[in-house]
Amino acid sequence: MNEKFVETDTLPNDANAARQSWMKILACSDPVNVESAWNSALGLNEVPCEIIRKPERGLVMVRGRAGSAGGQFNLGEMTVTRCAVRLAEGETGVSYIAGRNLEHALIAAKADALLQSETHHDKAFAALIEPLQKQIDDREAERASKVAATRVNFFTMVRTREDKK
Repeated sequence: MNEKFVETDTLPNDANAARQSWMKILACSDPVNVESAWNSALGLNEVPCEIIRKPERGLVMVRGRAGSAGGQFNLGEMTVTRCAVRLAEGETGVSYIAGRNLEHALIAAKADALLQSETHHDKAFAALIEPLQKQIDDREAERASKVAATRVNFFTMVRTREDKK
């Protein structure tokens, strides 16, 4: 029997997809916007948490690929800041942020933990993720409109027999 083995733990489920989504929003948002949303989220920043891994900077190797089928190669190094926290309820939040902003990484880790909590999820989502997603969407729409303004439509004219006369 040659059956294909699939691990069910590695398949994405709704909870993992939702967590990936909010972690992407937290990581891709402007640090100023993240701090502003965090400071305006009443009650969330007072939730006690234990810092498991304080925000720390490091380097990761970025790999590239030449074409879709080419071999991988080391493109270069990139600065990353990571952090891990645990709420009193037991939820663990982690963050990996491109760049060197320690506060951004700490807020993102706390937000990740709060978003996993049943008691804080709805409030954290409304106060943090929704406004940050809107800012990302607005930034993308602005970029798209700038690109659209420079678009050139090329077309070809087909000559008919009557045009040749």
